[in-house]
Amino acid sequence: MASNKYNTRNPAVKRILQEMKELQREPSSDYMAAAIEDNIFEWHFAVRGPQDTEFQGGIYHGRILLPPEYPFKPPSFLMLTPNGRFETSAKICLSISSHHPEHWQPSWSVRTALTALIAFFPTPGNGAIGSLDFTKDERAVLAGKARVQAPVFGSPERQAVTDEVHAEMLKREAQGGSPDEAQEVAQLASQPSKQSSEDNVRKTPADRDVLQGLKQNFPGQSGLPALDAQSASAQQPAAMAGRGDPEQHAQQPAVQMAQAPEGAPQAVPAAMHAQHASRVQQQQAQTLLGEVDNAVDAIAAPAQGFHSWEDTGLTMLAGVLVMLIAAILFRRILIISGVDVTSLI
Repeated sequence: MASNKYNTRNPAVKRILQEMKELQREPSSDYMAAAIEDNIFEWHFAVRGPQDTEFQGGIYHGRILLPPEYPFKPPSFLMLTPNGRFETSAKICLSISSHHPEHWQPSWSVRTALTALIAFFPTPGNGAIGSLDFTKDERAVLAGKARVQAPVFGSPERQAVTDEVHAEMLKREAQGGSPDEAQEVAQLASQPSKQSSEDNVRKTPADRDVLQGLKQNFPGQSGLPALDAQSASAQQPAAMAGRGDPEQHAQQPAVQMAQAPEGAPQAVPAAMHAQHASRVQQQQAQTLLGEVDNAVDAIAAPAQGFHSWEDTGLTMLAGVLVMLIAAILFRRILIISGVDVTSLI
């Protein structure tokens, strides 16, 4: 198998190989997908038209292009079978496709995307990129043609994969296959839209219903992206609670000024003035010593987690600088205290 040439430690390759095994282990009669032998980032798929719609009975083929950043970025979808809803050989615009990466969630898979794609068939295009608005009769005629044979596509190798997938879809239908998930999501998609046309293009009500249905059909998948906005809005009051009232903070200085003693300051006796000057000198000395301690902590702290000889040299140099600063500050303290520095030399 060509997947042997890929690095299985790569997150994208690992995820793609895992999804390939899951699709083989749990087949569905409503969709099928297989990677091209020489490129696991390109898949060929086929989906069955949803029942009770003009697409019923049709088998629609297409391509899935997975980005190297998959599953953190969404895939691209191109239809190969004429269907009257999506253009062929053009990337279609869906909220699960590369046109809207903001809606994609890494927990979604190719299986999730195919189930959603089936649900989008009976929904109106509303002018979205790659959408068509054929009549129901025209779509029904195309559905009959789509069932007869697979579309002609690409090289003989690609055509072989297309024919194999088409035959397997007919075989699964004859055998009954798994429960018809496409019918369920089609019923969800048929609900009327209440949003504006611009919002429908980006995210229709059918899209939201489909994603809710996907969450029920596939418990491993996460919820709607819109739920993130709700959780963020719920957290906003809690964040605002700790900020306090700005008007209250603005009034605090006025309150403090009101509590201060009124009147002009009285004259200070000479003895009290001398004591006050002594206390000021002591406070200045303590402040300078505190600055020395802070400088030592600030310089020594970054060097605690390193053990290279460059960092050791820088630490020694910092120590010398700290000692020089301490000596200068100590000399200044002595001068402030009135000690004759020259007598100490």
